[in-house]
Amino acid sequence: MFGFFKKDPIKALEKKYQKKLEEARDIQRSGDVKAAALLYEEAEEIGKELQKLAKQR
Repeated sequence: MFGFFKKDPIKALEKKYQKKLEEARDIQRSGDVKAAALLYEEAEEIGKELQKLAKQR
């Protein structure tokens, strides 16, 4: 009945994905390439989850 109050899991993951990419970009600009690579890897995993959820819809 009140399904419109539920949060969309895809939107939440998209925000998390964008935040990881921004963090990685900022760290890479500061010169820590190794830490940036780890954050890009985490963002890639979130992206895979997003693709799985998109296919299920």
